[in-house]
Amino acid sequence: MATAASGWVLRAVVSAHVITVFGQPVFAGVYMSGDYDGLRWHTVGADVTSYIGYLQFVVAIVAWVRLRRAWPFLATLAVVAAETVQYVAGMEGALWLHFPLGVLTVAGIVVLFVAVWARPLHRRAPQTGEARVRTMEAGHA
Repeated sequence: MATAASGWVLRAVVSAHVITVFGQPVFAGVYMSGDYDGLRWHTVGADVTSYIGYLQFVVAIVAWVRLRRAWPFLATLAVVAAETVQYVAGMEGALWLHFPLGVLTVAGIVVLFVAVWARPLHRRAPQTGEARVRTMEAGHA
């Protein structure tokens, strides 16, 4: 089965998110190398990355409803929650939390990127009551 339109939208937003998140360590590195404009770019990049993350959250809800797949929503929720805490930690200067959460966030978005592109995101057919019972009896609840 081919990927549904909402699956393609999710892929596009996750792809934009992964691109913007890759810029963040670059801008931080520019700043830490002594170019103070890097901090301004890191701040702007954090805003853009966060906005795209929140957009991804909305698109993941739509994908959940339309495709009957919860995992993109749950994965996005985890990534966006970590990203939000990381954003606040950066604004507060809590670098002890900001740096490791940054690494975790980049890894999470990359894993999500691979997951949404790995296979088609088509609408899952609803199970009938009998099929659901057979699935549960087989231990695949």
